[in-house]
Amino acid sequence: MTIGKALRFALPALAIALSAGFGFAQTKPAAGGATAAPVLPTISAAPAQKPISAAHLAAAREVIIASGLSRSFEPVIPELMAQIDMNVIRTRPELTADMKAVLKKLGPGFKAKESQMVENAAQIAAASIDRADLVKIAAFFNSPAGKKYVAAQPIMLQRLVVTTHAWTELMSQHMMASIRAEMRKRGKQL
Repeated sequence: MTIGKALRFALPALAIALSAGFGFAQTKPAAGGATAAPVLPTISAAPAQKPISAAHLAAAREVIIASGLSRSFEPVIPELMAQIDMNVIRTRPELTADMKAVLKKLGPGFKAKESQMVENAAQIAAASIDRADLVKIAAFFNSPAGKKYVAAQPIMLQRLVVTTHAWTELMSQHMMASIRAEMRKRGKQL
């Protein structure tokens, strides 16, 4: 797997992991049995949690944006559009021109939905971290050092993917060699 491909999968996976508690979009039947548009997931407050104030949510949103986390949601819509386009064209090549036109027309509306994930992430952050700490975290990310950290994140993540892959391979080999040695001590061969 190439680094670019790994990052394309890693960032949307992060977005999915962040939204794991929300459930998936569901389609509800419309009147007359027709299928309505999907219902997008929303966050439901935890039973024991008090409501989140607007100021608390604003601080959380600032952290999501200033930390660079919101940019991890940016590739999701274009990737989904490309997958749908590829799947439709593969099975119905005669629809190529129409699909391109439809995606061009609907694309901005789909892209506008990206803000929903920013709001979902802000809800998660607000539910997890108190407002005073979120304000301090946002201050860091808006500081010169924080901005340098955010700017360095893409290359750090790219290098981390490569390093993690290499480390995983080495650990796998080391673990297997150690297990084989211990099994030999017991008179068993793997």
